[in-house]
Amino acid sequence: MFHGQAILPAAKSMKQFEQILSSSYEYGVFLDTHIAQLKNIYKMANHHHKKMFLHADLVHGLKNDEYAAEYLCQEIRPYGIISTRGNMILKAKQKGVIAIQRVFMLDTIALEKSYALLQKTQPDYIEVLPGVVPHMIKEVIERTNIPVFAGGLIRTANDVEQALAAGATAITTSNDQLFAHYRTDK
Repeated sequence: MFHGQAILPAAKSMKQFEQILSSSYEYGVFLDTHIAQLKNIYKMANHHHKKMFLHADLVHGLKNDEYAAEYLCQEIRPYGIISTRGNMILKAKQKGVIAIQRVFMLDTIALEKSYALLQKTQPDYIEVLPGVVPHMIKEVIERTNIPVFAGGLIRTANDVEQALAAGATAITTSNDQLFAHYRTDK
């Protein structure tokens, strides 16, 4: 678990962000936003004592390079940055922001390329997608010795439990039913 949370609720809309703000979850993820909204939504998150990761690849109007990462780290100051891009991860680490490398487990070739990138970037966490392949979660943890978040295609509490049992630290999900099921104030 990540600081007592089995899931990291991921907001892909303002409605979901508002749900996170009014929930007992301390940690969450912004999935899809516009660069012009960032300062305001982080101000709201901080006001509600929420520590929000930002999926930098999904910020509309922002180029995914080291300059964008520097801007995010200095001006927005997210709790952490999630990205598929090595340069974003390296800059986040340099700036002291938690760095989460997102990896797609499409096939063996893609996974081997990801292992090479992970060796270079050494992120704080890895987010593996899809997160519904427990034996692969276990392999990634064993091979990298880096904690893993599982995301993508996780639809049921059973999917969450299997990913956690395989060693995932937490699950990233935008599924409202899972938000409710894993609330920390129950």
